[in-house]
Amino acid sequence: MKRYLQVDDIGDLKQALKDAFEIKQNPYAFKQLGENKTIILVFFNSSLRTRLSTQKAAMNMGMNVMVLDINKDGWKLESEMGVVMDGDKPEHIKEAVPVIGQYCDMIGVRSFATFESKDDDYSEKVINQFIQYSGVPVISLESATRHPLQAFADLITIEEHKQKERPKVVLTWAPHPRALPQAVANSFAEWMKKAEVDFVITHPKGYELANEFAEGASIEYDQRKAFKDADFIYAKNWSSFNNYGKVLSQDKDWTVDEEKMALTNGAKFMHCLPVRRNMIVSDGVIESKNSIVVQQAANRVVSAQTVIKRMLEGL
Repeated sequence: MKRYLQVDDIGDLKQALKDAFEIKQNPYAFKQLGENKTIILVFFNSSLRTRLSTQKAAMNMGMNVMVLDINKDGWKLESEMGVVMDGDKPEHIKEAVPVIGQYCDMIGVRSFATFESKDDDYSEKVINQFIQYSGVPVISLESATRHPLQAFADLITIEEHKQKERPKVVLTWAPHPRALPQAVANSFAEWMKKAEVDFVITHPKGYELANEFAEGASIEYDQRKAFKDADFIYAKNWSSFNNYGKVLSQDKDWTVDEEKMALTNGAKFMHCLPVRRNMIVSDGVIESKNSIVVQQAANRVVSAQTVIKRMLEGL
């Protein structure tokens, strides 16, 4: 594996899950693969779970880990070609990325959507430049359009907690005070469509995901109807794709609360965190026995370590 950006990069999901549970059972079994190898984690955006889980995963594999916060530790990077660099960005990504690649065997990159240009965001300009110029394998730690380590961890969590062979999984939009990227929702949809689940997306009109992610899923605009007999509820906010980056609604009737969860089949509640309480989800739901958000976050180590192991095997 030379890059990890989307579900197709992981290959067969059943085998990926088998690998993940093997790692979860014995996280140090393969640490010889990473001996004398180095991973650099490059962050253009803030992080808690992604940073710590990926560091832990790499250390479990015996790797050296370096972390670079571009906004605090390095020069601001210019990514446009042919520009006169007379502004606040003294270094070009075309030099910086090959240099980073000289210092490591693998790079993880986190770079959110900027909402300045849908075309730039959905062409994955930043992470593709790391792939093009670094000369080493690249892992997405969340890009403009996808969060594949989160989605893999989500699938692992569902597999652990499901009570029937083909559960009903619902991705529900929920209100938020700020415009958020579609990356988590996109990746979750992409992975669930490949998994053995009945998958439903529910959101207000105007919050449709891009066709490449929503196509093949059941779309339901009535949240309560979508929740009926669900086994897993995954709450997440995202801004509009068609009115790109816009907040069209903050309707708190879409907040996940006890009354809506009572419509489900005793569903487990999921969220990628951090979560805005009593906007996305009520205190009662996230603190209930059916909330598995902490277990879900713990599986971020497992998903990252599975990917890192496969990349190390290819070096």
